[in-house]
Amino acid sequence: MRRLPLKFPKTRRGRLALGALGLVAIVAALPLTRYITRAAWEEWKILRRRTPITRVLAEGALSPNERAKLALVLAARAFAADSLGLPAQNKFTQFSRLDRDTLVLVLSAARRDTLALHTWWFPIVGKVPYKGYFNFGAARRDSIDFERREYDTDLRPAAAFSTLGWFDDPLLSTTLRQDSISLVNTVVHELTHNRVFVKGEVEFNESFAAFVGARGSAAFFRARGDSAALRVIELRWHDEQLRALYVARLLASLDSAYAAHPGDRAARLRARDTVYARALALLVDSLTRTRGDSMARRVQQRFRFNNASLLARRVYGRDLPLFDSLHVALGDDLRTTIDSVVAAARGAGPPFAAMRALLRSVKSDSAGARRNGRG
Repeated sequence: MRRLPLKFPKTRRGRLALGALGLVAIVAALPLTRYITRAAWEEWKILRRRTPITRVLAEGALSPNERAKLALVLAARAFAADSLGLPAQNKFTQFSRLDRDTLVLVLSAARRDTLALHTWWFPIVGKVPYKGYFNFGAARRDSIDFERREYDTDLRPAAAFSTLGWFDDPLLSTTLRQDSISLVNTVVHELTHNRVFVKGEVEFNESFAAFVGARGSAAFFRARGDSAALRVIELRWHDEQLRALYVARLLASLDSAYAAHPGDRAARLRARDTVYARALALLVDSLTRTRGDSMARRVQQRFRFNNASLLARRVYGRDLPLFDSLHVALGDDLRTTIDSVVAAARGAGPPFAAMRALLRSVKSDSAGARRNGRG
């Protein structure tokens, strides 16, 4: 086989050009660059397929159920902008039909002997405790790789995501499959990210958006006089807070178990297994008594007790009662609550500490006002 001779440029400009090409080649080979390139390509395909929802409705090619849901999306985004002060921009004014049932797979990973999620770094948003994959094969390969390195993993589908106002995100066909209540919740949730997204504070960002999604969808259906939807929303929000409380208590038990065995990884893992076995037995027993054997068996088969799945759930449900307490203290005025939380979160210090300080301040002001009123 004949080898072609390598000729290097003799001029300084030529050497600089060759060096620049080499740097581009190296950067292009980096995993983060490949990941961002794939994500940008998928986002471009989503944006390329956008069609104004008003045009889709006028064409009449959808089923009556789909048409009703698209009209509901337009009404929900208008309500979120006008009544809640969320920046809607042109988000959810267009529709993109995808050629698959799942938008992305989201991976979380955590060490088995500690309570800390693995984090990935991305431009703009900083460190985040999950990674979304448009390439499902790559998601499964990375999940297996983490497990080989003795991590717990949680790999789950997601029907929607936010570009934080960088693009006019359309409504996706994967999102349109949700029921009407979940659909309105998703619209309000995602628009909340347009209003505030504190860099590096994903638990606050997602938990606050979960609160606004629940309370905002309730306000939307209340304004429409839909009492049936309101009852469902209240039940779902109640269940969501119960799940969050259950996860918080289980994580506290794990933390205590780990703390009892500092420096002894094998003992920490045994303690972890004991905590999870006890928690699963109690959950199955409770479900058997309240929901029946079939529900208990389904949970036993499907629910994964591991650090990654629990910590991933905490990302979307941390201190939910704190937001509710602040909402009540501010007179159940959701727009005032949103404005107050956003202002506090953008200050110095951790956002959850700022929320607690804000709640103390609001309660103190209310108590002072009541005393002055009595006087």
